Amino acid sequence: MATDTWQHARTAVVDLWRRTFPQRADTVEAELVEVREEVQSARRAGDDTVEQGLAEDWQRRLMRLLRQDPGMAAELQRVLDEVLVPSLPASEEEQVRSIVMNATASRSSRVYQAARDIHVTEG
Repeated sequence: MATDTWQHARTAVVDLWRRTFPQRADTVEAELVEVREEVQSARRAGDDTVEQGLAEDWQRRLMRLLRQDPGMAAELQRVLDEVLVPSLPASEEEQVRSIVMNATASRSSRVYQAARDIHVTEG
């Protein structure tokens, strides 16, 4: 990740924490620096599992942050859409997508939803 892009992304994520847990913001910033180094090392070694594990860890952290302050959902989405996703390489940006599905069923009706393929058999 280019230095300017990385700094912008780091600042945006730290600002999210600063709003909900200001006492943790400096720690989160230091952890992001460490994670960046770990990701770069994993990429040099061709270790996708380490990188995947680090990504999952930060996904969980963002989910906990959102549970603590559900009102931050719009701001988190803005940071994802305007800062984090655009900072990804084009090949990785294509993997990030959002799917929202809503359905209402009443009486004896059925609703089938799938984000990809679905096969329904009656019987």
